[in-house]
Amino acid sequence: MIIRECSRPSCRGEAVTTLTYDYRDSLVVVGPLSPTPEPHSYDLCAVHTDRLSAPQGWQIVRYVVAD
Repeated sequence: MIIRECSRPSCRGEAVTTLTYDYRDSLVVVGPLSPTPEPHSYDLCAVHTDRLSAPQGWQIVRYVVAD
């Protein structure tokens, strides 16, 4: 398995989540790392996932997979 890196500039952390934007509904959606890299999404490490904030007026939706 190939380890994917965080999409944030200068970060070499291992990606653990995938972030996508839904501009129409003003949503930031964060979920488990997608099985394959997606061209219009961002892979984030745990540190950047925890620090994530949304633009004013937007909501963050977090999908968590139960073990």
